[in-house]
Amino acid sequence: MDWFFHFQFQGNIISNDKSKSGCCQSLTARVIIFPLGFLQGVSEMRIAYVLTSLGIGGAERQALALAERMAARGHAVALLVLRGRQPEQWPTTLDPVYFDMRKTPVSLLAGWWKGLRFLRDFQPDLIHSHTYPANMMARLLKILHPGAAVFSTIHNVYEGRWPRMMAYRLTDGLSLHTTAVSQAAADRFVRLRAVPAGKLSILANGIDTMEFSLSPERRAHMREEMGAGDEFIWLTAGRIVPAKDYPNLLRAFARVTTDCSETRLWLAGEGDADALSGLIVLADELGLRGRVRWLGLRRDMPALLDAADGFVLASAWEGMPLAVGEAMAMEKPVVATDVGGVRELVGDDGVLVVAKSPEGLAEAMLKMMRRTDIERRSLGHAARERIVAHFSMDAKANEWEALYRAVLEKKR
Repeated sequence: MDWFFHFQFQGNIISNDKSKSGCCQSLTARVIIFPLGFLQGVSEMRIAYVLTSLGIGGAERQALALAERMAARGHAVALLVLRGRQPEQWPTTLDPVYFDMRKTPVSLLAGWWKGLRFLRDFQPDLIHSHTYPANMMARLLKILHPGAAVFSTIHNVYEGRWPRMMAYRLTDGLSLHTTAVSQAAADRFVRLRAVPAGKLSILANGIDTMEFSLSPERRAHMREEMGAGDEFIWLTAGRIVPAKDYPNLLRAFARVTTDCSETRLWLAGEGDADALSGLIVLADELGLRGRVRWLGLRRDMPALLDAADGFVLASAWEGMPLAVGEAMAMEKPVVATDVGGVRELVGDDGVLVVAKSPEGLAEAMLKMMRRTDIERRSLGHAARERIVAHFSMDAKANEWEALYRAVLEKKR
């Protein structure tokens, strides 16, 4: 019989990086063991997912993928969204309930009241929220809807300054359980006393390994469409925000082009007009005009990854970046900064460099380009095997379902 194991830690959380001091602190681990059959043919749960928005982002995509899988397994699922419809947002098979909240007291109160009325009708067993605004709203809803268990998920190492960490700490009693997408995120929140270690577990993001799989035909078509020719294409993806540190990437890529002119950088992601124009000006100052393609928001990431020869991440901080996992699932060699949960995701199947070092990032990119095709393919194949074995979305849905039941059983 196949079994599913879930580890919940009590006490100090241990870093996976054995080179760091304090990595061998003592802790108590409780192992919850379920036969996989336990996850099927059992009673339906009623789950309300709370998201800040459905805008194009990794946390939103992850939460939607989980909600849709829970619905497909026969659970009653509701999707509550704090903000209104976005000009660009993820599609979903579910029927979202929009609160249309804005940053005004009247709007916040109206959204809270709308949520309460919905929950009274829906009667959820649990409310699972994602990212800071949604986590706070779910906890406030708990005040007048005490029957539901609240699960809070932290998606980033950095979710704001000390007032937000204090808000997490003061409202922790309203949340039954908190999860983090990476060890690094968990470590930081425990260290800041935003979440007690005994109520925190780590459940990493999942990747849809069917959607993100190689297609030689699609690669050929996309490279022709993009006019790639024989150039080495580096792809990066993510919203144009400070966390992604695109200036670091542009400075690194300028160094790369000095040694290798037959290379291009594709940047897929949206941001506000001022941030984008500032990056374009910097690229021109670095002599990168014509070498960087600004792709904007794209919904064809598997095709772009097929066309690319390598994936690069230059972030200053992260949680557990989906884009890196998707690139690995597509068998792309990855060069990334060693921030947040990146090391936990990449393991030994990619190249990690320190953050905020364009020199180090450029050197790693050049070394990757100088490897033979066979060496890069071998690294990419190992990367996909790692994702399939440890980070597939279906496996993560099993873990979530088991965790829901375990914690709800403990509540009873």
